[in-house]
Amino acid sequence: MDIKSLAKGAAAGAAVGFTYYALSTATPMKKYSIKKNAGKTLKAAGSLLDDIKSVIM
Repeated sequence: MDIKSLAKGAAAGAAVGFTYYALSTATPMKKYSIKKNAGKTLKAAGSLLDDIKSVIM
């Protein structure tokens, strides 16, 4: 049994569970804020990966 993959799976499950809980208990305005911040975070992560790829190439 690979402990690394088990830890990654547990962390992913915890993240999904926390996200579901946060969205299910949030008010409509808070949901909008969470979604907006998530979108910004994903764009920033994509930009970071592009920058790292350009440095490596």
